[in-house]
Amino acid sequence: MKRRLFLLAAMMSAAGVALAKVREIFGGMPWSKDPPELPAVVSGEDWHYLTAAEAAAVNAIADRLIPLDEISIGGAQAGCARFIDRQLAGPFGQAATVYRLGPVQAGTPQQGPQTVDTPAQRYRAGLAALDRHCRATMKGNSFAQLAPAQQDLLLAQVEAGTLALVEAEPKAFFNLLLQNVREGYFADPIYGGNKDMAGWKMLGFPGARYDFRDDIARRGEDLKIIPISLIDRAPPRNS
Repeated sequence: MKRRLFLLAAMMSAAGVALAKVREIFGGMPWSKDPPELPAVVSGEDWHYLTAAEAAAVNAIADRLIPLDEISIGGAQAGCARFIDRQLAGPFGQAATVYRLGPVQAGTPQQGPQTVDTPAQRYRAGLAALDRHCRATMKGNSFAQLAPAQQDLLLAQVEAGTLALVEAEPKAFFNLLLQNVREGYFADPIYGGNKDMAGWKMLGFPGARYDFRDDIARRGEDLKIIPISLIDRAPPRNS
């Protein structure tokens, strides 16, 4: 009991010291911090990693994965290829945070890609293999030149792993494409995709808002919230 009383007294003493230092603050927070370092706004029409032919293929693929319909714009118009190009030219494309020294062994699908190749290298190899297949079997046409129905059929075969792509594992390549197109469609427009916040508007996502204190009491109402992008706070730069 003596030990318990000693610990209780120590805790109460510490709590008293903490409470003595507490003070009430009104009218705003008495601290400031440096402004956040936002990424530069992706702008310009040039490609940083993809070639023009590769960009055309990625645009066509994006439009088949997220096609234009009555609900919203397609993947190409949303700028998914521009988003992917900038990502491949940066740390993501170089796998800057991924261990790639090996040894490489085949794993389960849940373990993700087991490869020493970077995403940028996988894109280059996969797009080249897809182009070779199309030109060899589609009368010399590239993937971007095919009809939408033909593109859908080829992508379904790549997804299923039934289309042999030299130097590229088809299922893993399709999953990478699908993941990055989705990211380009729904990421903040500051990164080059999600043009006019179309992806956010389709879902009703509010974007980069600080809080919703003014709307908490408006239960059951259509708030008609216009999304906010980081693009309005970052200085434009051709990147």
